[in-house]
Amino acid sequence: MRLTPILMGAASALAFTVSANAAAITIATVNNGDMIRMQGLTSEFNAAHPDIEVNWVTLEENILRERVTTDIATGGGQYDILTIGNYEVPIWGKQGWLLPLEFSADYDVDDMLPAIRGGLTVDDKLYGAPFYGESAFLMYRTDLLEKAGLTMPDDPTWEFVGDAARKMTDRSAGINGICLRGKAGWGENMALVASMANSFGASWFDETWTPQFDQPEWKETLQFYADLMKDAGPQGASSNGFNENLTLFQQGKCGMWIDATSAGSFVSDPKQSTVADKVAFAIYPHKDGVDNHGNWLWSWNLAIPTSSKNADAAKTFIEWATDKAYTEMVAGKEGWVNVPPGTRTSLYENQNYLDAAPFAAKAKEAMDAADITKPSVKPVPYTGGQFVAIPEFQSIGTTVGQLVAAVIAGQSSVDDALAQAQSTTEREMRRAGYGR
Repeated sequence: MRLTPILMGAASALAFTVSANAAAITIATVNNGDMIRMQGLTSEFNAAHPDIEVNWVTLEENILRERVTTDIATGGGQYDILTIGNYEVPIWGKQGWLLPLEFSADYDVDDMLPAIRGGLTVDDKLYGAPFYGESAFLMYRTDLLEKAGLTMPDDPTWEFVGDAARKMTDRSAGINGICLRGKAGWGENMALVASMANSFGASWFDETWTPQFDQPEWKETLQFYADLMKDAGPQGASSNGFNENLTLFQQGKCGMWIDATSAGSFVSDPKQSTVADKVAFAIYPHKDGVDNHGNWLWSWNLAIPTSSKNADAAKTFIEWATDKAYTEMVAGKEGWVNVPPGTRTSLYENQNYLDAAPFAAKAKEAMDAADITKPSVKPVPYTGGQFVAIPEFQSIGTTVGQLVAAVIAGQSSVDDALAQAQSTTEREMRRAGYGR
C-alpha cells in the first residue's frame, strides 16, 4: 500500500534492528511522501545490507531545518544522514561541514540532471545526492475551469490566475479557487512568495546588497497574493504548507494549486486523489509584461555531516536510495507514476515513466526553464531562485516569512509587513558586512 504524506508530529523515530554487531545510522528526513515511502522500504535495504541498522527521525520541514542546522553547526553528531536542500549543500560543503560523496561506476553520476548536479557540487566534488528534484508549476481542475467558462492559456499570467481562481471559488460547495502556501518559513511560504515576486519583476537585493522590499514590485506582489488568498483561498491559509495544500487538492477542495512539480504524482494517482482524472498542468505564471516565470529549482538531497561516526554505512544507504535501481524498485512495487522525480536524465527518456506520468513533460519543461543564476529580471548579486544563496538568508527568509504569514492571517497590513521586512533585512545585512 502506498504511503501518503502525513504530519508525524515533532519527531518520529523508527529503528529497524538487524543484528547486535550492526553499524547504526540515524537519518533525519522531512515528512514528505517520497521520504515516507523510502522509510517504508527500509526492509529492502536491510535485506541487502543486514550489517547496517537504520534509525529514522522524521520531521516537519521547518523543524527539520532547525534541528539539522543546529546539529551540524555545533558538530553535535546526532545524525549520520541529513535530508537538506540545494540551498544548504553548497554552503555547508564550502564550510567543511559535509563529506564529499564518491560512488561506484554503476551509480552513474553523469546521469544526474546537469542543473541538479551543479547545485550540489563545490570545487568539482559532490556533497549531496539528490533523492528527488523539482521546479514549480500550476495544477488545475479541468472541470472547474470549464465550468467557469475559461481555457488555460499556454503561457498563463497571474492576472488570468486571479480571475480564474475567483470564478472557480464556490464556498457553498467547499471549493477554494486556489490553494497557495501560507505557512511561515523560508522554504514554506517564501518559496512561493519569493518565486511570485521574481515573476512580478521584484528582487530581494539590488547590486549593492540593499534590500528591495520598499520597491513597488514587492508591494504589488504581496498585495496580489493577500487579496487572492482572501478572495479565493482556504480558511486558515496561514497554517498551510505543501502537505496541507496537497491534502486539500486531493480531496477536491482546490480549483488550482501552484507548487512543486513533485506533487504531480500525488494528484494524478487515483489511489490517493479523488480528482486524479480531472487534473491538468501548466507552466508557472508570470505577470503580464514581465518575461520571467520565476519557477524555482529545488532538490531534496541526502548528505553526510563530517560529524558522522558511521560515514561508510551512511554512504552505502545513500547510494542505495538514490541510484537507478531504487527507482526501478519503487516502479515495480507502486508503479512508475510514483517514482522519485527530477534527478536523472534517464527517467525522462523512459517511455514507461512518460506513459504513466501525465505531469512528466511539464515538470521537465519547468526544470529546464528554471535559471537560478538569473532569478530576477533585474541585475542582482546573488543566485538561487526562490532563495538567496548566502548563509544569512535562512534567518532573513524565516523572518520575512513570518511577516508575510501575519498578513494572510489578518494580523498585519501589506505596508507594515514590507516596512518591517525592509528594516529587519537592512539591519541583518549591515551586521553581516554586506554593501560596505
